[in-house]
Amino acid sequence: MTMPDFLAQQASEPSQPGTLPPKRIFDKAARFFDPSGDYATVKAADLYPYFRAIERSEGSRAYINGREIIMAGSNNYLGLTSDPRVKEAAKAAIDRYGTGVTGSRFLNGTLDLHLELESRLAAFMGKDACVLFSTGYMTNQGVLQSLAGRGDIIFSDKDNHACIVAGTQVSQAETLRYRHNDMAHLRRLLEKVDTEQPEAGKLIVSDGVFSMSGAVAHVETLANLAEEFGAALILDDAHAVGVIGPGGRGSAAYAGQTDRVDLTTGTFSKSFGSLGGFAVGPHDVVEFIRHTASTHIFAASIPPANVATALKCLDILEREPERLERLWAISDRMREGFRSLGFNVWKSQAPIIPVVVGDMMTCFEFWKGLLEEGVFVNAVVPPAVPQGQSLMRTSYMATHSDEDLDRILDAFRVVGKRLNVI
Repeated sequence: MTMPDFLAQQASEPSQPGTLPPKRIFDKAARFFDPSGDYATVKAADLYPYFRAIERSEGSRAYINGREIIMAGSNNYLGLTSDPRVKEAAKAAIDRYGTGVTGSRFLNGTLDLHLELESRLAAFMGKDACVLFSTGYMTNQGVLQSLAGRGDIIFSDKDNHACIVAGTQVSQAETLRYRHNDMAHLRRLLEKVDTEQPEAGKLIVSDGVFSMSGAVAHVETLANLAEEFGAALILDDAHAVGVIGPGGRGSAAYAGQTDRVDLTTGTFSKSFGSLGGFAVGPHDVVEFIRHTASTHIFAASIPPANVATALKCLDILEREPERLERLWAISDRMREGFRSLGFNVWKSQAPIIPVVVGDMMTCFEFWKGLLEEGVFVNAVVPPAVPQGQSLMRTSYMATHSDEDLDRILDAFRVVGKRLNVI
């Protein structure tokens, strides 16, 4: 009996005298495998695009089922995951500190490497202080839980990343979601709260660069509204640090508003080629977060190899600004290339370029067609995007060659015409 059959049987069989009752909590798992559902349909058509094993990765190249493909679906924006200097730094950290710290930062899990990275990042981002978290997801969840509680109100962009949504859910604060990048709607919500709940603490949170669309937040207007209504402003720069702004310092620097953004969060899993997250801001606020964010206090701290990787990537980012220049040039070229072929790329302003395909099944067919052409991207379907707006999420790195870019565009042209998308 297969697992789906077992789950279905568990969900459907009534309890008999002398037998244990069925575990109704698993009913949803049985429904997930329904033969008429999306999962079973896509699997049966051999179009399922997720959890595909990559056997080897060399930055802009990867290997799947023994075949070399161009990687156009990674967040490795600076192309540093395979840089020899970065790999050597990780190896040296393992030799000195071992493979892990086996404890939280609060207890035995603070290394001198952690303190060095916090100091370096605070200076790089132009802020007083920095606190590290074990993942970027845990950063936003922990910061929001720490700062916003009962009686407070969070104003969150509807397109914010899932980790921000998770943070609002555990914070116990009331959350009001404003339409994506709609500053007039945010103003109306702030005015209403100012009138009806004048004593409430207010916090505005937005992605700096939105992870699906590549659009940049309206940082200056967000800062204006935050100051006018006495709200704190947090930007999640997971896809912005090491990507946009002078020296890759993120969305606040990109908008010339570094001093007006209270807190910036980020991750090491994109431009910094590692794993972990951080928050930078005023000293007292950061220290408060350090001592009250449950995802910081109760989680094992970042392993030494990951910290050393992030430090080395920061070194390279500061010393090799030409990587950013190349990344920006690639992004502009690919946006124009897709548009000239007739594709809709929304309002991308970053190395994240969505290519709208349409309905879900066509999206999966498009994904498989690209893989057959030797290009790997990410298929994104509802609810992550609106109905009828399923898309190929493409993303680029500074190490893509001009030949890579031409091959990607040619693959999109071939598959787009075959499926009547263009």
